[in-house]
Amino acid sequence: MRRILDALYALGAGLAALSLLAIFVVMMLQVAMREMQMQLPAADDISAYLCVATTFFALAATFKRGELIRVGMAIERLGPGPRRIAEAAVLALAACIMAYVTRWTFEDMLFSWEIEEVAQGTVAIPLWIPKLAMPLGAGLLLVAILDELVAVLRGLKPSYVAAAEERAAAGDFSAEV
Repeated sequence: MRRILDALYALGAGLAALSLLAIFVVMMLQVAMREMQMQLPAADDISAYLCVATTFFALAATFKRGELIRVGMAIERLGPGPRRIAEAAVLALAACIMAYVTRWTFEDMLFSWEIEEVAQGTVAIPLWIPKLAMPLGAGLLLVAILDELVAVLRGLKPSYVAAAEERAAAGDFSAEV
């Protein structure tokens, strides 16, 4: 199960990387076409959709690596028992919030598909396609949060805490700034 979940998080990170690469390709095409007095239709819209996809697809992997912004000033001062309880409570709350976000973004994407909503820009892109990245990415983050919640309830150290401790031990405080 661990390998499947880690592969899922890696897939999300890979999709985020591909989305970021696609933004680069669109921008470079736009620059090259401008030099030829041409225009790439909907380049700004496509870049914006890819930016959202990059963000949502990267959420789970970023969370698991402990690279999302996390305020630990209070929780880090707790002893092991109270800290585990607080960590579990915060993860349960985060899971509830992400379940809501996943459901809401899925319903929004589904509504766009049902009414055949298209972009108002120069190219009529069906909006359910770029909106699909939001429930997929949010759902993947929900799975990652539940994964961590199960680990905490089993008495294990969350992977985001372990990753932050490894960075600190190596003298890398870049994520803490």
